[in-house]
Amino acid sequence: MRGNNETSRKSFRVLGLDPALAGATGYGVVELEGTAARMLRFGALRFAARVDFSTRLREIHQMVAELVEEFAPDAVAVESVFAALNMRTALKLAEVRGVILLAAAQADVPTRSYSPREVKASIAGYGGASKQQMQQMVKVQLGLCELPEPADAADALAVALCHAHAARVEVQISRGIKSNQAAVTDGTRALSRSHLPSTRIPVHR
Repeated sequence: MRGNNETSRKSFRVLGLDPALAGATGYGVVELEGTAARMLRFGALRFAARVDFSTRLREIHQMVAELVEEFAPDAVAVESVFAALNMRTALKLAEVRGVILLAAAQADVPTRSYSPREVKASIAGYGGASKQQMQQMVKVQLGLCELPEPADAADALAVALCHAHAARVEVQISRGIKSNQAAVTDGTRALSRSHLPSTRIPVHR
């Protein structure tokens, strides 16, 4: 079920998440209306070192479920597992992503995943951008007064912006395809009418 706060708004709202294993899991909610993007909330969930892994998974799932309920996003965007991680770390991080995806699925919210390089290329125009460059670009694109902190939250906002931009392009392409299809259909109909044989009714005198 979608959140109770959802209205017939014309904007597009995305919850971005930057899952982490040892550090903080960042989150950010972004709303795109036309070409203007604004930040609704951002932050990070950090655990003490003594907290066991199962508790972390439960808390992350609960956080995502609460954010989805409150902000009723149109989509949840998640940063994908970094390929260079060792197998054990990658598997555990995949479990963190799993509870995030589960929380979104339980609320019937579609999800998309983006690699770190895809996010950086979308926001900074360069797949090898530094964290400081990403924070600066997120600040500019969202019109923030200060750099978003911590960096995990800035990364989550970047993931949300990445999907918001991608979704806008997809909508524009879809509209263009539909417009072209309609034009072709209208042209075909007009051509067919122009080639219809004329029928003369004989006049008897």
